[in-house]
Amino acid sequence: MKIAIVCYPTFGGSGVVATELGIALSKRGHEIHFVTYKQPVRLEYLSNKIKYHEVIVPEYPLFHYQPYELALSSKLVTVVKEHDIDLLHVHYAIPHAYAGFMAQQMLKTEGIDLPMMTTLHGTDITLVGSHSFYKPAVNFSINESNVVTSVSQSLKEDTKAIFDIHKEIHVVPNFIDFQNLPKNIGECQRDLMAEDDERIITHVSNLRPVKRIDDLIKVFHKVQQKIKSRLIIIGDGPERENASKLAHELGIREKIMFLGKSNEIEKILCYSDLFLLPSEKESFGLAALEAMAYGVPVISTDVGGVPEVNINGESGYLSALGDINDMANNAIKILENTDTLDKFKLRARDIALNFDMQNIVPQYEKLYETMLNGNS
Repeated sequence: MKIAIVCYPTFGGSGVVATELGIALSKRGHEIHFVTYKQPVRLEYLSNKIKYHEVIVPEYPLFHYQPYELALSSKLVTVVKEHDIDLLHVHYAIPHAYAGFMAQQMLKTEGIDLPMMTTLHGTDITLVGSHSFYKPAVNFSINESNVVTSVSQSLKEDTKAIFDIHKEIHVVPNFIDFQNLPKNIGECQRDLMAEDDERIITHVSNLRPVKRIDDLIKVFHKVQQKIKSRLIIIGDGPERENASKLAHELGIREKIMFLGKSNEIEKILCYSDLFLLPSEKESFGLAALEAMAYGVPVISTDVGGVPEVNINGESGYLSALGDINDMANNAIKILENTDTLDKFKLRARDIALNFDMQNIVPQYEKLYETMLNGNS
């Protein structure tokens, strides 16, 4: 199949998943065309099976906001016609599904029927999409898609609750490419990050308010009082300064490393003993899954799709939103005994294997076939 993929080309979860999906599909013999405003960050190479088409938005003084949707839909029409694309897979309802629908309508005037799959990732539904300004357009775009998928059962239920959806929503979870993981997980040089008798706790996010970074610092504050430990925070965002200030106030700033945006997340997870995720919203919890794939137990809130990934009492523990004491106690319970920690590490990786790319990508392929056969 020749598949055009539209996504955000950033470090965010949806862009990473879309890019990894495209790469995996290319390895399975499909021809993949990424259409976006910048080459996706995880797209490290192009080949005869992977193409990238840049969406250029001309600057016109007439427009206060440049019309990206218009440029994207026009570019899609061009790519589809020039490369004989079989189907379109857009990630995020807006603006991508909306632009995809407009491209479909333009192509129909030339006798080209282009089926479109829309994958819902989270904030396109629960945050941006639910806003009254955008809700009609999101509702329309989802219902006009040929096939709709969501990354978790929780997100599917949220979508049904927020919008008037008459399309079936297929749950296809996010995934991990286990073939690309290092074979010697657990044999990392921990001394690069911490002393031999220290536990390493990690958090990865864009440090937005929804990630509740203050809770992260407060949980760690309680944990380090019982367990000699160090916190490594990967990512950057608006809450970084406040988090650093809180850490100073609590007297633990020297025990926390802010690494900013990093391309070495995998190496750091390899060092880690525990992953903290105190978010108030997570449509799936890809960061938790990535940690589990490296054998890192997860302490998280029980929000959104996270309980579908982090199994309470097995790969880690779930706590109610804002329950700092419970999260800290659960973290201590795992970290204070090496045998217990080792059991949680093994179980975390075993559960993560359920989300192996080899199990998930064929689910998309099956839905593609359904679309091409005229079903939805």
